[in-house]
Amino acid sequence: MKLAEVTIGDIAGVIAALAFAYLVFRIGSVVGKAGEILEEARIGLKGVSDQTVPLLGEVTNTVTATNEQLVRVDTITTNVANMSTNINALTSLFAATLGSPVVKIAAFSYGVRTALRGSGSRGSGSRGSGSRASSRARRG
Repeated sequence: MKLAEVTIGDIAGVIAALAFAYLVFRIGSVVGKAGEILEEARIGLKGVSDQTVPLLGEVTNTVTATNEQLVRVDTITTNVANMSTNINALTSLFAATLGSPVVKIAAFSYGVRTALRGSGSRGSGSRGSGSRASSRARRG
């Protein structure tokens, strides 16, 4: 039996085949790790979406409740504006009907008091000048 002769080309072919097999094995392990990373990313994304859907529902409920409260506040604001208008009209009506007679009565009562005080002491002059003169006399 005769053995076949091994040439350098045959050895180079075997080395190239082993290098290619090693390369395929390493690429396979990289693809496997990339698959694991993608699986972890899928699980994380599923967890985020599972938590986001209920959160969006709560946000929708909160916005709806806030809108209802804003409608109530708008109604209150409208009522307060109407009350302010009514109070302003009532104040104007009071000033027009009672303001002028009250001022006239106050002026008349002041005039009567001044006349009654002034009738007993005519020499003193007006109220203000007498007090000024007495304060000047005290200083000087």
